Amino acid sequence: MGLYLVESSIKNIASSKEEVQQKTKALQEKLSEREASLVELQVSKDFSRSFFIVEAKEQGVVTEILRAFGLPIQLVKEVRLVGKALDEVKNSHEVINYLVEWNIPENITMEQYLERKKKNSVHYQEVPEVSFSRTYVCEDMTKCLCFYDAPDEEAVKRARQAVQTPIDSITEIL
Repeated sequence: MGLYLVESSIKNIASSKEEVQQKTKALQEKLSEREASLVELQVSKDFSRSFFIVEAKEQGVVTEILRAFGLPIQLVKEVRLVGKALDEVKNSHEVINYLVEWNIPENITMEQYLERKKKNSVHYQEVPEVSFSRTYVCEDMTKCLCFYDAPDEEAVKRARQAVQTPIDSITEIL
């Protein structure tokens, strides 16, 4: 089974947290019929951006089901989870309120990325008001998504500075 990041927008199918929860339940049922599962869905506060992490045997199943739900697919990438075990993420009710995207430079390999992350992660303790949760790294090494619980965007920026990692965009999560 692989993990897939699908970037989309649910703006046309949900406009409240309750609607997102209802749609998520229906989506999970459809995915289950195809031996796939929704690991998590993070939605921007304005509903314009959605980040689905789906576990499935193949990418085609994921895109087929999401398109059947009327979701415009902007990006699909196979990803690797870093920082937590998959079962822990699936069973977690952890608060995530910021998502940081970083477009990884071309010359960095997965091994280099993981070593750098391991070395620099200790510096998160310098910004105790921010809690780093997990990262999804695209297997093709084009980008990664990092999830945080933080009091505000400035705190996230301080945490990223502490671990010496750039930010291409920050999205506040619903």
